[in-house]
Amino acid sequence: MSLSLFIARRLYRDNDGGKRVSRPAVLIAMIGIAIGLAVMIITVSVVIGFKNEVRNKVTGFGSDIQITNFDAVRSYETMPIVVNDSLIASLYNHPEIKHVQRYSTKPGIVKTDDAFQGVVLKGFGPEFDNAFFKKHLIEGEIPVFSDTTSTNQVVISKPIADKLKLKLGDKILTYFIQDNVRVRPMTIKGIYQTNFAEYDNLFLLTDIYTVNRLNTWQPGQVSGAEIQVNDYNQLGDFTYQLAEQLDKKEDNLGGTYFVQNIEESNPQIFEWLALLDLNVWVILILMVGVAGFTMISGLLIIIIERTNMIGILKALGANNYTIRKVFLWFSVFLIGKGMLWGNALGLLFYLVQSQFHIFKLDPENYYIDSVPVTMNILYFILINVATLTVSVLMLIGPSFLITRINPATSMRYE
Repeated sequence: MSLSLFIARRLYRDNDGGKRVSRPAVLIAMIGIAIGLAVMIITVSVVIGFKNEVRNKVTGFGSDIQITNFDAVRSYETMPIVVNDSLIASLYNHPEIKHVQRYSTKPGIVKTDDAFQGVVLKGFGPEFDNAFFKKHLIEGEIPVFSDTTSTNQVVISKPIADKLKLKLGDKILTYFIQDNVRVRPMTIKGIYQTNFAEYDNLFLLTDIYTVNRLNTWQPGQVSGAEIQVNDYNQLGDFTYQLAEQLDKKEDNLGGTYFVQNIEESNPQIFEWLALLDLNVWVILILMVGVAGFTMISGLLIIIIERTNMIGILKALGANNYTIRKVFLWFSVFLIGKGMLWGNALGLLFYLVQSQFHIFKLDPENYYIDSVPVTMNILYFILINVATLTVSVLMLIGPSFLITRINPATSMRYE
């Protein structure tokens, strides 16, 4: 063990360096570190949780990548493309793809005796992955959708059900306008709520056979294919790869394929989420700065209070570098203790909020009903390492005060 580390440990064990002046300064410094670190952990976990929740809801309605007709981009009145077994098999040849499902859409109106609502009927086949809607289902069940027969069953959102005063098991009439008005009776089999108003007020879920018949499309034609990828972080690269394979190519009925990922089709949402990263950086910098400056003030007070000890060490032959290391090691011990408190507070908030959802949000403004939290181990470790590193680096400058202390005068200092 080096001399500097040995002396620092003795100082730390001496009631945390606690003479009557330095004790409150040391306590304030450790509290500053603890609060700063706790705020950083909470901020990062909340922002990551919020971004994941919003992203999962957007991809839940539209998946990670969509293959559609190039002529029907940004239109609910879709134009068909052929998505047959051979195309689906070729897509599954890509190891990046987790799941592929066909879908078809048809705009229409749901009308009751005293109200009506414009909707988009979205149909799925038997390969439909219902995990997202099952998670947000509040009543009933998700039917097993078919591509060969009509079930006449529909899953609607709670906002639509509330507006039209509908409940589980009710029969509704849906109207679709093409060359003439077509009416389709359906039974409400399930009610979901994601709190994502933009989509909750729009989509009704049913089987793809019903929607294709309403569109009068030929066998094999659908609005598009939705693709889930195994690694969302590779979404941009894989979208480009898939677009090179399919974009602008025609199917056997004249439809033109167009590949687009969820971030390209919803730029306003993902640009808004990207802005949150800037807020996180601002908070992290402010918190590290606050923690560092509280430690600087604490270290200066400790150095001044230990002037007599510094003079004795210099008289015994210790150089400035050795004595500076004593106080830097001592600061590391104090920072470490403050970080333990900060980690405990941050993890306590994460555990309580993730289990009990104490802090609520207005879903009309934030798309979710409680503050979401997600713990990323890598970010957690980086925050701790960065806090310790930056705090110690900020103390190097103030530690040069030791070089100004004269042994002859300092040993008489009280």
